[in-house]
Amino acid sequence: MAEIPTRPVRLIETVRDWWSVHVVRHGWGRTSRIFLAEIWNFLRESTPEQRRRRYGDVEYDWDHRVDTTSATVLWRDRLLGVFHSPYQPTEPALFDEMLRALPIDYSEFVFIDLGSGKGRTLLMAADYPFRRVIGVELLSELNRVAQNNLEKYSSPTQHCFAIESRCGDAREFVFPAEPVVLYLSNPLPEQGLATVLHRLERSWREHPRKVLVLYHNPLLEHLFAERDGWLKKIGGTHQYCIYASV
Repeated sequence: MAEIPTRPVRLIETVRDWWSVHVVRHGWGRTSRIFLAEIWNFLRESTPEQRRRRYGDVEYDWDHRVDTTSATVLWRDRLLGVFHSPYQPTEPALFDEMLRALPIDYSEFVFIDLGSGKGRTLLMAADYPFRRVIGVELLSELNRVAQNNLEKYSSPTQHCFAIESRCGDAREFVFPAEPVVLYLSNPLPEQGLATVLHRLERSWREHPRKVLVLYHNPLLEHLFAERDGWLKKIGGTHQYCIYASV
């Protein structure tokens, strides 16, 4: 698989890009209000009390001796998440529900998580007999933690041992020419997700094969409706949607 182009993620550039997109869409006045609201929420979420609350997702880490909680994300990466997508690990029971809802033989598919953070989803996916499990994370520090987690992880229920976490921009990811389960936990702003879906469609047309998309926290579901020619919704709940290639 081709390497993903990488470059340092700079906070000033990130904010500038976010501002440019929002000004075009909303104008200066509304963009200013949105920006101030986001910063205020970030500061409020940075208090000791809110950090303790984020430790509520740590049970998985205790069970597996890993670090996937959102409570230990550094302030800079949390602030970058305000303008990209905040890191929030998937709850294990819900992940199992989503995976079991897929009408597939796992062993025929590569599992890909774009915006994989510290890698919890990769570890959970390894409990299923996928061909491979691949994560892509933009922020180098989160990817470093994910790689450490992959090295330390050990579970009697693990079935897939070909797991990797890559640091790179999900918008430039080259999809493998194999059947794919793509996991998206609302990892990108609207423009970025549209780019990923376009690249996925182009890959599917160049290499026809089965593609499924598992979209958790589907805030931008309308983008999938625009892909109705090749991607059909086949299931889901209010928490997630499942799409499959036609």
